[in-house]
Amino acid sequence: MTVPDSSQQPFRFPVAARYAGMESSPLKDIFALAAREDVVSFAGGIPDPALFALEDVTSCYDWVLSHQGHRALQYGVSEGERELREQAARRLSRDLPTEASQIRVTSGSQEGLFVIAQALLEPGDVVLVESPTYLAAVQAFSVHGARIIGVDTDDDGVIAEALEEAIRTHHPRMVYLIPTFQNPTGRTMPVARREAVAEVLRRTDVPLVEDDPYGALSFSGTTWAPIASLPGMGERTILLNSMSKLMSPGVRIGWMRAEGPVLDTLAVAKAAISMQSSVVDQLTVARYLETADLDAHVARVSAVYRERRDAMASAIAPVLPEGAHVTRPEGGMFLWAALGEGYDAQAMLADAVEAGVAYLPGWSFFADHADRSTMRLSFVTHSPAVIEEAIARLGEVIARHRAA
Repeated sequence: MTVPDSSQQPFRFPVAARYAGMESSPLKDIFALAAREDVVSFAGGIPDPALFALEDVTSCYDWVLSHQGHRALQYGVSEGERELREQAARRLSRDLPTEASQIRVTSGSQEGLFVIAQALLEPGDVVLVESPTYLAAVQAFSVHGARIIGVDTDDDGVIAEALEEAIRTHHPRMVYLIPTFQNPTGRTMPVARREAVAEVLRRTDVPLVEDDPYGALSFSGTTWAPIASLPGMGERTILLNSMSKLMSPGVRIGWMRAEGPVLDTLAVAKAAISMQSSVVDQLTVARYLETADLDAHVARVSAVYRERRDAMASAIAPVLPEGAHVTRPEGGMFLWAALGEGYDAQAMLADAVEAGVAYLPGWSFFADHADRSTMRLSFVTHSPAVIEEAIARLGEVIARHRAA
């Protein structure tokens, strides 16, 4: 037997096939761009830390460690701490009657997607998603062997007739939707569209995974009840919420709402993945929801985000090519621009970064048939003045590529 000469080449761990070729990812690249001091990054949905309610959060951590310190620093339960599940149920019950027993706590919505994939998907299962959709959801489902198929959308979200046709053709395991202030487009489904989608799902008996991390960030004060709240949908929907965009992404706390036996399966999957979410963070979030005025805080943040949305929308309109389409969201964090035929936002990115501005190319948000002329721009991190100056530089890059 010949022993390989390890001095000739560096050792490499064997990598599972589902991660082959994934040394990087769009999400990893987002945070790398956001960290560059020489670049104004619109790439990530990174809340402005100046808007965090730091004093309130600090006092909640202090209270938890002073009054529940030994418990807070101990192991917890996979379902989540009782106080947090009660507070989550209270918030959800504004639109959808919910009990604490129907809540499962996660380390942000991202872990929730992974838990759902682990609990529900078999290799080869089909998941239907909006086209485009949240790229990390595509990743979470794909690494579990699912086939991700995009369903046609318009400015009101997923098209109900296209969804029904896709269900008939592909027999999906589940449908994944972000109905309110969608990532990446910022679109919101009106009530009539939500009802049409719910009718399709009820009639075809297909489960829904509904992701709602942005719904409270409304610029008009109008909020939309989740699809899960429509008749017959609560029992067939897993609804995801997160505190990342409302309180702080650093605490990594979110939750899932479901009904029936799947709750036990979700808890088992959660235990296998991470045992439990941080107890000290759960108790702090519970204390924050109990004692702080989250609605007032969100209203203040949303007012700032609206001003920044207006700044970006006004600045970008004149620099886009003729025939381009850009969304103007009524809440959330993102604008979505489609430059049109002949443009490749990925190819343009290096020149944009060289000019000191970054965005996220839109191709990564498509499960299939990507529109490479698209880009996602987050308006929440920077002031209007910075946004206007950076978009002007981006406009110069677009103009050079137009001439090419």
